[in-house]
Amino acid sequence: MAEQLQVLNALDVAKTQWYHFTAIVIAGMGFFTDAYDLFCISLVTKLLGRIYFHVDGSPTPGTLPPKISAAVNGVAFIGTLSGQLFFGWLGDKMGRKRVYGMTLMLMVLCSVGSGLSFGHTAKDVIATLCFFRFWLGFGIGGDYPLSATIMSEYANKKTRGAFIAAVFAMQGFGILGGGMVAIVVSSVFKDRFPAPAYAVDPIASTAPEADYAWRMILMFGALPAALTYYSRTKMPETARYTALVAGNAARAAADMSKVLQTEIEAEQDKVDQSRIPSNSFGLFSREFLRRHGLHLLGTTSTWFLLDIAFYSQNLFQKDIFSAIGWIPKAATMSALEEVFRIARAQTLIALCGTVPGYWFTVALIDIIGRFTIQVLGFGMMTAFMLGLAVPYHYWTTPGNHIGFVVMYAFTFFFANFGPNSTTFIVPAEIFPARLRSTCHGISAATGKMGAIVGAFGFLYLAQNPDPAKADRGYPAGIGVRNALFLLAVCNLLGLACTFLVPESKGRSLEEMTGENEATVDDGDSSETSAMLCRQSRQRSLTLTAQPPTPKGSGHAFDSRYIFVATSASFSAASAGNKSLNHRSSNRLTRPSRSFSPSGLIASRSRSSGIISQRRIRPIDGRRPAPLSHPARDVPLPHPQSLRGNLGGVPDFVDWNEGLSGEICGAEMADLGAEVALR
Repeated sequence: MAEQLQVLNALDVAKTQWYHFTAIVIAGMGFFTDAYDLFCISLVTKLLGRIYFHVDGSPTPGTLPPKISAAVNGVAFIGTLSGQLFFGWLGDKMGRKRVYGMTLMLMVLCSVGSGLSFGHTAKDVIATLCFFRFWLGFGIGGDYPLSATIMSEYANKKTRGAFIAAVFAMQGFGILGGGMVAIVVSSVFKDRFPAPAYAVDPIASTAPEADYAWRMILMFGALPAALTYYSRTKMPETARYTALVAGNAARAAADMSKVLQTEIEAEQDKVDQSRIPSNSFGLFSREFLRRHGLHLLGTTSTWFLLDIAFYSQNLFQKDIFSAIGWIPKAATMSALEEVFRIARAQTLIALCGTVPGYWFTVALIDIIGRFTIQVLGFGMMTAFMLGLAVPYHYWTTPGNHIGFVVMYAFTFFFANFGPNSTTFIVPAEIFPARLRSTCHGISAATGKMGAIVGAFGFLYLAQNPDPAKADRGYPAGIGVRNALFLLAVCNLLGLACTFLVPESKGRSLEEMTGENEATVDDGDSSETSAMLCRQSRQRSLTLTAQPPTPKGSGHAFDSRYIFVATSASFSAASAGNKSLNHRSSNRLTRPSRSFSPSGLIASRSRSSGIISQRRIRPIDGRRPAPLSHPARDVPLPHPQSLRGNLGGVPDFVDWNEGLSGEICGAEMADLGAEVALR
């Protein structure tokens, strides 16, 4: 399929329209819910500790034990990782639209279930909560590859990066929304059910009604997802999945004609040309490894390293919040007051550092490109991490906390105006349509592994080296300063791995993945040849034989005969490997070797732009005799004629008159040639 389908080209060149914004809102509200549900748990863990793990006589309020805290906060990450892999694969098998509704309904049900986590004992409540949080994460995980893939396949190539980034930027609003909901709920409960500080009355400081507050905060996450469920079910399947994966060009054209409000030709013949066995290489095939192996390594490694640094940044939030007075000591507050203070602090961080970074990416990604933003982000994160680590003792002394907060905010800013956005965008652009959702899911799942390492591995690693000063229940670690040095190394490695990922700015998805071009192996399958011949248009090619260039002449060819296309629309050559290539003049790419005695001659190209193969078989069954022409040779005597079969049509070629016949194939072909010399 040398020329792009009209329906895909229409999407690529479409002006920004209402349906683009509709798709952003529908996909973005899913991400709003994702972020809300993943991050709101951190707002209520202190309250859970006070309610369910109170210790009589303790000078400090109850807290979740380390293992239970890790389970409550981490089980959603494990579910997300699993969902990214499963729904990413399912999105390529069943279609984006069919699976998209499943993930949203799962999020709605499990958000409600999380708030209804009841039990007779504290362990029962936590166990039920963890059960629903896992399946909530499972649904959230599916939203990552599906939202990114759907938006990339709907968008035009000029603003595709901004549209995908806008979907991901809703994560910032989800974090912001979680904090605001927690502020409102805690304020209402605090005013309605006043309570003293823990130091005044440990029991009364946690009002019984506080048990409803955290449940309402968690359940609110179901609302935005539920509001967009109907819209998701009414979205048409993406044209790229319908045409390139399902092979239904008519349906793709009909769906997009309604969306774009213009007539689009189906072009089923072009779709059929691309649906050949060798163009269906799988994820674990050698061909995928050759074409996209380094790309997948780049997207997975950068996302993994980014999430280690990104999710570990909450390690020193408590130091910042306490130092600048945003969160007083727990014993001086009631339970609901503590929820209010934590929510307010995180909302301010989201408002000042998180949200602006996302929208800087939206504004600039299609101007300066994904690669530049990712390199800049990793580089600045490295610099600010080192800026925090080297003078760490200076930053933590009284009077210097403002500088620490500024450095911390800039680290967050360049994470979001940087790899936190681009690692989500790029995997949705550089892989083939039939593997796009799967590869995005793999990349995202690898990133979530990094999040688990950053959020929990570094939680233990960053503990004070003095066991007496480590947090209660945690062993001694290497300290925050040394942890910051390790995080700087992770960012530096992420910068290096960015060079494995190609730039996709301004290029169509099919141009990035090579899906405008199909390949077949050098096999002799007559069945495949017949299929290709039926599917493609007949084209005329006129060839004229030219003598070879002797070795040592400075040219790369070492073939006995060279055939030059004399028709205006093709150029061709026969090289030493007995191959004959022809390429449409409007799709010519730089060949790997070329020789031009009378115009352009294209040798076998290293590109994958091959649609069909034919062999010129000797009519009398004889193969060419091995001939050579050393550097001292003058052009060898020409045979009187060459007889062969091109595309099933016998033709006769005279050395001077040339060959004219019908070639079975489309505008780009690789013709294996075996000639009979007479």
